[in-house]
Amino acid sequence: MSSFTSDRQTLATVFVCAVVLFVSFVSPAGCQTTPPPPTPCSAHKSCDTCVPHAQCLWCFTTNNCTKYPVSWLLPPASVCQLSQARWGVCWLNFEALIIAFAVLGGTILISIIVCCCCCCCCKKRQSGPDRDEERLARRREEIKQRSEERKGERKARHDEIRKKYGLIVDSDHPYSKFENE
Repeated sequence: MSSFTSDRQTLATVFVCAVVLFVSFVSPAGCQTTPPPPTPCSAHKSCDTCVPHAQCLWCFTTNNCTKYPVSWLLPPASVCQLSQARWGVCWLNFEALIIAFAVLGGTILISIIVCCCCCCCCKKRQSGPDRDEERLARRREEIKQRSEERKGERKARHDEIRKKYGLIVDSDHPYSKFENE
């Protein structure tokens, strides 16, 4: 445990040194410059220059770049039809994007549900064989006891028959009767 802690402390020290070196190489003049103001979406004249900007939306119907209406999740039809609207990339329209996300989300949801069901079923199966094994062990024990009882009954019956015909002698040796004659 102590070697793990010392390794962690060494790693943390190396990380802090790397950050200090990185920050020291950044020139203070480079950090003080202000970024240029963003160009308005209407200034872009093609889909390729419009869609890389996250706040812009290209409409093929009107061939213009407009500001994405952030108050809406999807652009309303008054701005542009979904099949003609492009955002992010020019080759993918909003309808295809919605369908792709719906399929992907549905697949993930179904996968999660199937995994949960499989986990629940596996837990039930794991507890099931234990009960089955116990039941089978009890059944085997009962069968063995009945077998022993029947064996004892048979032995008693055979002993009675042997007594009846005089085949049993008080000696331990089974052939003692034959030796006495």
